[in-house]
Amino acid sequence: MNCPICEKPTTWKDNPYRPFCSEKCQDRDLGNWLTENYAVPELEETNIESGVWESGVSESENS
Repeated sequence: MNCPICEKPTTWKDNPYRPFCSEKCQDRDLGNWLTENYAVPELEETNIESGVWESGVSESENS
């Protein structure tokens, strides 16, 4: 298994930083989340006025 940050080989067993190879890479990953270099995609929005989801299914059809 390779570290997702630096891609050096790392182990799972007895590694307190897994899946990272070191505390440094673990901290870099956290920094990427905190500075929004990583992001979870937003859900599709609804059109409140028409009651229709972006997928085209109306709220009344979902009930």
